[in-house]
Amino acid sequence: MQDKKYTVAILGVGARGGNVYGRLIMQFPERFQIVALCDVRTQRLEAFGEEFGVEESLRFTDENEFFKEKRADLLVIATQDADHVRHCLKAFETGYDILMEKPITDKKEECQAVLDAQEKSGCKALICHVLRYAPAFLKVAELIESGAIGRLVAIDALERVTYWHQAHSYVRGNWRTTKETAPMILAKCCHDLDLIQYYAKSKCKSVSSVGELTYFNKENQPQGASNRCLDCKYVESCPYSAKTLYLDRWKKAYSPTDYWPYNVLVPAPVTEEKLTDALKNGPYGRCVFACDNDVVDHQLTLLNFENGVKATLTMIAFTTDDKSELYGLGRRMNFHGTLGEIVLDELSDSVEWMPFGKEKQVFKINALGDNGYGHGGGDFFLIKELCNMLDGNANAATSLTASIESHLMGICAEESRLKDGERIFIHEKN
Repeated sequence: MQDKKYTVAILGVGARGGNVYGRLIMQFPERFQIVALCDVRTQRLEAFGEEFGVEESLRFTDENEFFKEKRADLLVIATQDADHVRHCLKAFETGYDILMEKPITDKKEECQAVLDAQEKSGCKALICHVLRYAPAFLKVAELIESGAIGRLVAIDALERVTYWHQAHSYVRGNWRTTKETAPMILAKCCHDLDLIQYYAKSKCKSVSSVGELTYFNKENQPQGASNRCLDCKYVESCPYSAKTLYLDRWKKAYSPTDYWPYNVLVPAPVTEEKLTDALKNGPYGRCVFACDNDVVDHQLTLLNFENGVKATLTMIAFTTDDKSELYGLGRRMNFHGTLGEIVLDELSDSVEWMPFGKEKQVFKINALGDNGYGHGGGDFFLIKELCNMLDGNANAATSLTASIESHLMGICAEESRLKDGERIFIHEKN
């Protein structure tokens, strides 16, 4: 059974479906073969179709045509957030095992609907909470489970979005408005919620959350600013200038590669001419104070677990980037136990274990084995876990069933935020 080679179809061949999962899957030719693709963007469909060796007859722009029959053993669902449930239900009905991008949904009733559909189909499902497979985050779990800090009492998590990432994804980009996608607490912080619940090892009892959009709106647009960066008198001085964040950084750091986030603006190969045209005419060239965004730029959440563990999660856009490359500063998580403390900080590339009355031990994140892949190696190890799940050798840590609790936490956090921080009970009170 372990020698079986699985055929793969990918629905949505963008930054994640094509650039990440598709290319990682191609690194396991003895286990996977990509045989079908579906995407409404013909340029990306053709480019990845050629790269992955997919026959032209199995490249689809119409999802209804794609779902007329089962095209492969496994379906990778990497479409927009609002499409996930629809595609998941169709996939189960068609008989696919699935690998699906998060978040699953921002609606409670849809959480139950996908669970019911999976049970009816008997299919397997893995959700892309990739940080659960990253060595640094697994090291923290190992320390907690070993009793290295005694009983876990509280978790303090900080999600540093960074100013440019907020502008890219949540002001100009695909996740800018709740009319089209999940709220920020799920679109950006579903990793954090999943990790917190994983470490707490308990269902969450209640949640309270506050946050709002305070800066990226018309009120804060500088006097005399243009609605497009390339036409603006502040193009060289504004920290959110699209010219600075895309053209200048691409020339300095990555030219001539098709690295993220540039490959979100234009299909590969990325060129200066393509980027310039995208900034002149596309959504990523807009002034950050003149977009149609409505998602928050900061949110603070308090989580109370049934086993007594408490957690705070702060999501903040207004953090810096001290590197020349376009990378974010990442997460910081503090774990407070009765016998010690653990601090995971991606900025300092470290996991610090500080047992009370004893010498501190420091583990460097890069040395823990990220393999040079995204999300601290989580992307790579997710695909390895996918093999195990399909072979029937693992009860996946981020199975559909295991992932629902953290989604309920996020859904209730957004409900609380909209009610000015009202305490929301996640499950029916006894």
